[in-house]
Parts: sequence; C-alpha cells; structure tokens
Amino acid sequence: MTALLWLRRDLRLHDLPALLAAHEAGGEVLPVFVADPALLASAGTVRLAHLAAALTELDESYDGAVVVRVGRPEEEIPRLVREVGAGSVHVSRETTPYGRERDERTDRALGEVPLVATGTPYAVGPGLVRKADGGSFQVFTPFSRAWREHGWPRPAPLPDGLRWHRGVESSPLPWGAGSDVSCGETSAHARWEEFLEEDLEGYGDGRDRPDLDVTSQMSVHLKYGTIHPRTMLADIAAHPAGRTDGAQRFVTELCWREFYADVLWHRPESAWSDLREDLRGMAYADVDGEAADHVRAWQEGRTGFPFVDAGMRQLLAEGWMHNRVRMVVASFLVKDLHVWWGHGARYFLEHLRDGDIASNNHGWQWVAGTGTDPAPYFRVFNPVTQGERFDPDGAYVRRYVPELAHVQGRAAHQPWTVPDGLAHGYPERIVDHAAERVEALRRYEEAKGSRSGR
Repeated sequence: MTALLWLRRDLRLHDLPALLAAHEAGGEVLPVFVADPALLASAGTVRLAHLAAALTELDESYDGAVVVRVGRPEEEIPRLVREVGAGSVHVSRETTPYGRERDERTDRALGEVPLVATGTPYAVGPGLVRKADGGSFQVFTPFSRAWREHGWPRPAPLPDGLRWHRGVESSPLPWGAGSDVSCGETSAHARWEEFLEEDLEGYGDGRDRPDLDVTSQMSVHLKYGTIHPRTMLADIAAHPAGRTDGAQRFVTELCWREFYADVLWHRPESAWSDLREDLRGMAYADVDGEAADHVRAWQEGRTGFPFVDAGMRQLLAEGWMHNRVRMVVASFLVKDLHVWWGHGARYFLEHLRDGDIASNNHGWQWVAGTGTDPAPYFRVFNPVTQGERFDPDGAYVRRYVPELAHVQGRAAHQPWTVPDGLAHGYPERIVDHAAERVEALRRYEEAKGSRSGR
C-alpha cells in the first residue's frame, strides 16, 4: 500500500527519518509538498525564490516523483490520500505553534488513516532536553550543557529498495519557479563542505566580522531542511578540526537554534509575546503615527548610521544579514527608535531567506531584553562603536552604502566627521543615539516601576 511522505521543513533525500518510516510502512512512497497559502502570505520574494529552488532540486533527487498541491493541508492531504488509496501519512514532527495546530487539524481530517511523525528539524527534538526537576530551560548556558550531555543519533540511512508512487498530477508553484538562486540538498552539501575545509577552524575568531566572508551561510539550508543539523554535527565530529575552538563555537551556534525551538515548544505564546512579563507594559512608539517616518528610514537603510544602514540594505538586496549586524539593527529599532520588537521581527520574516520564527523572534526578544537569558534591557548597542569594532576598515559599510564609497577606513562609520562625508547624498542621523539611550532606560525603569507598584 502507498505511504504519503508530506514534506515541509525537510526538503532533502538523505538523513530523513520520515522517509525511512514511510518506506518501512510497505509498498510505494508518494512524496508531496503542499503550498500552504497561510505560510506563503508572509513570505517575501527572496524566500519564495529559495523555496522554489529547493523544491526543484528535491524533485530531481526524488527522480521526478514529488507532487505539489496548492491549498490548505487539512484539505489537500486527505484528498490525496483518497486519490491514491494511501494507508498512512508520514511527516517530520512539527514544533512551531502554527505547524502543530496545522498537523492536528490534518490528523483529525484524515480520520482512520494515521499521521505518523518521525524525527524533527533538530538534532534533539524540542521538549526532550529537561532540567533535573523536569522543567524547561529559559537560560541558554545550562540548556547548552544539557543538550550536549543528551546527545543525538547518527544520521538516518537512505532506505534500500525505495520505490516511488507515480502517475499523480502535480500543480505548478503558485508563485512561479524561475530563479537564479541556489538552494537545495546538493547546494547545501557543497557549501557545507566548503565551509568545513576553509573556515571551520577559524570560525571563532572571524564570525563577528561582517566584512569577512567566513560564516557558514547554512541558515537558509537549515530553514528548508535541505541538510539536517544531525548531519552537520556528525561531519564536525569526524573532521580533523572538529575539536578546535572554532568548531565548538559553531556547534554552540547550532545549539542556539535548538534552544530557541525548545523555548517556543514550551511557550508557544512567546512567538509574539514578551517572555518577561514584567516588561510587557513597556511604552513604545506609535508606528502608525509619529514614528512612521523613522521606521521607514530604518527599513530602507536611511537612518544616518552607516553600520545600521548597510545591514538593512544587505537585507533588501540579498534576503540575508550577518548575525552581528542583525543584533545592532534590532537594538537600533527597539532602543533608539523605541519600537516594539514584534514590528522588526515581522519585517525580518518577510525579507529574510532564512526567516525562522523561533530563532528570529526570540533573537529579537534577546536584543530587546524582554526574552530569554539574563540579557539586560539596559544593554544598548552603540551603532558607531559596533561598526568600528566589527568592521574596522569600513569595508562592509562601503559595500552596501555607495554614498560613502569615498570615505576611507573607519571614518565610514562617522561620515559626519569628514569634510565631504555627506556630500554624495548620505542622510543626516535621524536621532541622537546618546539621548535615545537615556530615553530607553527611562522607559525601562518606568515599566519596572509600574509592574512592581501593582
């Protein structure tokens, strides 16, 4: 009997436990991807282009067997089950709030046909790492220790004698498939092998430098599951540089992704709500009123702070931004412009090719000081000193802000100090950072006082 393999955040052939389970269910396997309008509505053109590329590569690796359907999964999956007489539907266990609710709806709609969840998009499934008392973690360092102690399985093998179900009509992608971007399992492994050989050992030293091309660029592949973190961890363990500081720093970065997924699993409301209840009364600017022009300047990279503007322009041009710069631009929106982090998180999810709700939204809360870890609200990133420290020669700024191409060296971070620094159309600063830092701290103290006085 045919088994359906419903693919979501696992667009690959290798190291896929759900595929192994579908194969072991007996008979043929029909792989299907459902283009869900609820998810597509929040995806920008860059993310859709990468999704299309990943699906194109997937279909090639599945020998042309992938079926695409467009619509609500709780309607399309049962319809396809009836169409081919499938005896079971197999998935990787979903862990996001929307994914869990969607799967529950689909499970109910399937009736007696089981929805079988095997594996997750993570090395250790969210909810499995626990404190000694059985509770969940909200601080990274102890989670990281427990995560490493828990460990993870070896990569799943490719099934022997795999047979695909053929002859089922497939729909075209509703947003089109034309794109020159590279995203898929073959692309993921090629990039990963390049990083292992060239940049893994030195990752700890260079990872905070956006002017250097030393980060892995694997986030988009983890987003779509074109490679599994379990595969990456196994490769690191087997690599000659696997025990270096750089390699272990990279493992820690993978752990951050798993930590945020775990937090979201236990606290699904934290996707769009502050984890720290004592700061939920913080006063923020009205983005539909007086702050609208400032928010627009931030979105378009016209704040007058070069490090911030370079990051936002990189986001619009490439659908990606260096992690250090993500923290700085997020701090600027929340602490300098006093805008609630959720507005920035939505903008990032729309434009990032690697937009992941757990990592993105909890990363924003971390910067805002309203989420996990003892990240104090009074830590305010200075956009000038951050630029001078992590882009010391100004190369990153000049790469994305052509109006400052004539400003040499670190002066690119303070072009207003150069006689002709603003001569080519670069804008004046929209706020006084020092004054806005004071205002951010005032709002923080006001929120804390209001809470304690209840």
